[in-house]
Amino acid sequence: MRLKDLLKGSVPDDALSRFSGHFDVIGDIAIVTIPPELTAYKKIIAETILAGRKNIYTVLNKVQKVRSDARTASYEVLVGDTTITRYREFGFQYRFDVTKVFFNSHLAYERMRVTEQVEPGERVLVPFCGIGPFAIPAAARGARVVAIEQNPEAYAWLRENIALNHVRDAITPINGDARDTSHLAQQRFDRIIIPTPYGMDGILDTLAPYAGRDGMIHFYTFRAANEIPALVDEFTTRGFEITFQNTCGNVAPGIKRWAFDLVKKG
Repeated sequence: MRLKDLLKGSVPDDALSRFSGHFDVIGDIAIVTIPPELTAYKKIIAETILAGRKNIYTVLNKVQKVRSDARTASYEVLVGDTTITRYREFGFQYRFDVTKVFFNSHLAYERMRVTEQVEPGERVLVPFCGIGPFAIPAAARGARVVAIEQNPEAYAWLRENIALNHVRDAITPINGDARDTSHLAQQRFDRIIIPTPYGMDGILDTLAPYAGRDGMIHFYTFRAANEIPALVDEFTTRGFEITFQNTCGNVAPGIKRWAFDLVKKG
């Protein structure tokens, strides 16, 4: 049964009509966004989520969207005594504090689509790697991975997750700015996976030179649909062959996250 249906009788209908009823689950933590009009009913909403999902022990209210270079949101703990969880995704597991790092569980299938293309022996670069959900599966498939993360909290969890998933020998983690190419020296990579933060499309210009000939770049960008034809033309003009393009999530009215697989030619 939907959360809104479960709340009928406990929350007035006029207030309930302003609530989407949607919540995300990451590990054993539920994340909900409760509008100000329902402030008086926060505890009831949290307790109803707990009652309906026996595997949830903490409920967080997202009170501010993702902001800052760390790409973290602000949360209010409604129920529970920890914001650290263990999340499992296609055979891998990740521990992290959901309030201190950026993580999007809705990209699970996209991460699997990309990392299943990785071949043993590849050299793979993952900037903005977060807690490791692209880097760790790539390493497990036999690649040698360089993983860069600027947020110290996320970097600490990355290192823990590398050990947790037994890929310590296959990943070089770097705590630094992905735009600082001094980390890369003269390396060339067979594959670069760029989960680009909003507004940082210039990272493609920065990192594309580090892809080898016929190297694959998985590039993400936030665009309106009417911008895509011009972007496709730009990629082609710059010498990329587009082998895949698709959307993978809405981020704002009219704006979607777009995934492009680009083969570097020349």
